[in-house]
Amino acid sequence: ALTILESKEEPDRKGSWSAGRIGSHGLRGLWVDRPTRTNEKALAINLDMGRYGSFAEIGAGQEVARWFYRVGGAAGTIAKSVSAYDKTVSDAIYGPTRRYVVRERLEEMLRYEQSLTLERLFPQRGDSTAFFTFANTVQARSYQGNNECHGWIGVKFQSHPRDEDSQIILHVRMLDSENQAQQEALGIIGVNLLYGAFFLYHRPDELVESLLDELSIERIEIDMIEFSGIEFRHVDNRIMSLRLVQLGLTPAAMFSASGKVLQPSEVLRKRPVLLERGRFSPVTRVNLDMIDKARAQFAEDGGAAVQADDIVSVMEITMSNLRADQGEVDLTDFIGRAEVLGVTDHIVMISDYFEYYRLAAYLRRYTDRRCAIVMGAGALRQIFDERYYARLEGGILEALGRLFKNDLHIFVYPQKDPETGMLWTVETLEVPKDVRHLYGYLVERGFLIPVEDYDESVLDIKAPEVLEKLQSGDAAWEGMVDERVAEVIKARKLFGFGAR
Repeated sequence: ALTILESKEEPDRKGSWSAGRIGSHGLRGLWVDRPTRTNEKALAINLDMGRYGSFAEIGAGQEVARWFYRVGGAAGTIAKSVSAYDKTVSDAIYGPTRRYVVRERLEEMLRYEQSLTLERLFPQRGDSTAFFTFANTVQARSYQGNNECHGWIGVKFQSHPRDEDSQIILHVRMLDSENQAQQEALGIIGVNLLYGAFFLYHRPDELVESLLDELSIERIEIDMIEFSGIEFRHVDNRIMSLRLVQLGLTPAAMFSASGKVLQPSEVLRKRPVLLERGRFSPVTRVNLDMIDKARAQFAEDGGAAVQADDIVSVMEITMSNLRADQGEVDLTDFIGRAEVLGVTDHIVMISDYFEYYRLAAYLRRYTDRRCAIVMGAGALRQIFDERYYARLEGGILEALGRLFKNDLHIFVYPQKDPETGMLWTVETLEVPKDVRHLYGYLVERGFLIPVEDYDESVLDIKAPEVLEKLQSGDAAWEGMVDERVAEVIKARKLFGFGAR
């Protein structure tokens, strides 16, 4: 066994070295708390005699394996390091593909290299070694400097010898302006991922938080993470998506109706998008009528440019709508909303965009097709409240200019005035006097579109009343939501069903 002595330098990390021994399986307990420096993490992995594996890196992601060679002791960690930089070589190893920086390519790299490692090394050292494969496929800034800078990074690993595989996959966007800086950031996040997989797999929240050690959100954005396999069988990836937004690692995260985490660019790329924002606590018949009728009208108004089957329908929840009075997120409530939205077959998005113009810019990051937002007339009136734009130099003019550029439209669903019962529509909605001419201009130019074929029978449904009836045992709430929603709420006792 090897004794590690206390470091003489003052470490910039959350813990410090303590004298300890490396036994047959790793450095667990060697740290008083986890290190945050990249070289310390790489060295900790190299000195873990119980782990051994392969590195496969495509494109610009050549920096991860280099860290392990540089800090010393790499012979104890690296069985093989391969760089399939040439596309023909990559295809010969992992099979042909139309695109190289995609999830499918990463997953095939992980599967192929891990199976090869086990085939070659398990007979000799399988009883004492936990094997792993690290892989990435990355596109950094090109010489011309006009490409999307992003990558897929993953690790497939055994947490103990002879164990089943576990896996972590993430997608990153690289925000540095220079190629060299992007490569450096990729090397750091790769080491962070490996250290987290090996030493923090039993604390996934901390693992996610550690991914940006020695980095910042100005350099790297992580917009998707997925845990799978034996060690993560109890991890809810929807909560992990929420954590990414909570920690500021990404401004928004997405998952499918089935709960599978999604990478936004692969969902939205070159497709028209329709989005509805709401609390969805729970989702009511009004919410569903809004998006269904707006979708049909969106396809009809868009002509050949918008095909109904091609529209991506998104139900979005902002972090401000998830936080309770004390600023904390109630995870039980969040899962309840995710469950009921799931049965409606819509993609769910969590974002930290309170302002609609920032949300519109986010959608435009991924698609050049037509985008639209559907909202109730009451929410539209809030958009014309100048108080929300006091910090913008151009005020409401700047905000609306950003919102409606690139052909974005808002479908306006009618809503009843809670006091008078009068129906608010695009034509009847009263906005502050100072912005009436601006409002009229947007209506005249067709940016604000009334939802026409709406269901009048659902206009009296109010989500707070549904929630109150649901919790008090008044069965009338069931008629205010879709049958599928009612079934899942009762079966799983969501939103405090029958609590009183």
